[in-house]
Amino acid sequence: MKKFSDSQIKTLDLLAYAASAIVFLLVIFMRKIHFETSIDFRILPMIYSILNALAACILVFAYRAIKSGNAILHQKLMTTAIAISTLFLLLYVLYHVTNADTKFCKTGSVVRAIYFFILITHIVLAAISFPFIIFTFIRGYAGQYESHKKLAYWVFPIWLYVCVSGPICYLMLYPCYEINLR
Repeated sequence: MKKFSDSQIKTLDLLAYAASAIVFLLVIFMRKIHFETSIDFRILPMIYSILNALAACILVFAYRAIKSGNAILHQKLMTTAIAISTLFLLLYVLYHVTNADTKFCKTGSVVRAIYFFILITHIVLAAISFPFIIFTFIRGYAGQYESHKKLAYWVFPIWLYVCVSGPICYLMLYPCYEINLR
């Protein structure tokens, strides 16, 4: 049984497209925007990396819940993963509009090549997957389970990779931050 009509789902899809476009533009242009503030936001990369790792764990638990037939727990966990990822995105943008970029400081090493491979795949897959994560969520929430399942087959592993690779990039970049917050 559907929770939403086809026209309502189309409206939600349009909102997802609009949100995706806004987020995409914001992430592209956030480095050109800078706000001076007396608040020290240098701890944010640690916080949003922890949020990303937490989202990865929740995604795995949600996957296990649906595979064991617990759709209600799956829905709650996926809603939590969406909320955590949204908070991650807000903190990520906040950090980048209040702080200069941190450059990778290790030169001429295999570690540098690995870092940039992980970083580039993380960025590309995050950008590509963002609207599809929303579309998949909409399908599940609207009760279009077959469509949800087909999308989730591709979206889940990509989202999981993005949630895991983000904290890996943070850990590899950690020695390069201006101050290490230990």
